[in-house]
Amino acid sequence: MNKIFPATEAAVADVPDGATVMVGGFGLCGIPENLIQALLHKGAKNLTVISNNAGVDGFGLGLLLEAGQIKKLIGTYVGENKRLEELVLRGELEMELNPQGTFAERIRAGGAGIPAFYTPTGVGTVVAANKEVREFDGRSYLLERGLNADFALVKAWKGDRWGNLIYRKTAQNFNPLMATAAKTTIAEVEEIVELGGLDPNGIVTPGIYVSRIIQGAGYIKKIEKRTVRAR
Repeated sequence: MNKIFPATEAAVADVPDGATVMVGGFGLCGIPENLIQALLHKGAKNLTVISNNAGVDGFGLGLLLEAGQIKKLIGTYVGENKRLEELVLRGELEMELNPQGTFAERIRAGGAGIPAFYTPTGVGTVVAANKEVREFDGRSYLLERGLNADFALVKAWKGDRWGNLIYRKTAQNFNPLMATAAKTTIAEVEEIVELGGLDPNGIVTPGIYVSRIIQGAGYIKKIEKRTVRAR
């Protein structure tokens, strides 16, 4: 069994127009840079993208926004992307904002086969609009639906040809959750190792969740906001 694809373009070749795609990462940390570029070059349009944020202007998912490939974004944080703000205000992009903990739990639930769950987060706010509210032990809770996708593009540190993955640091925030919640999970790694080259106790995503794996290259690992101490 060998899930290694020779090129990123081949790995995303069957992503159709109108697909729902989860894209891992936290800000610009741990994003699948090469797979995003491949999806940009493929030109798939009318995508519903599920991601913590939408990158920044000119980088990450910001590239797909500028190319007009995203019709809807489901996420939690949009403060660094001017293009996204413009598209939403002009009514050219549908935006569904989630509290970040709710967002993470919706993905986890989707991956676990749980269709919905109750949470107190957002009760009495605009987040509660058009959602069922139910009381438990004297406290109100919102019904939130689990999230699933046709494809998940995730970034890991190392993987093997069976698709077992390990992550580093902040890249663990959403990538492992998304890997479980899509019909087809495509993993981009910095290094592909031989079978047995990963510590079994360190494997976060078992290969059963991963359909394809590619080795990325030329990472920029851009920093959203570079700050330094005052001298």
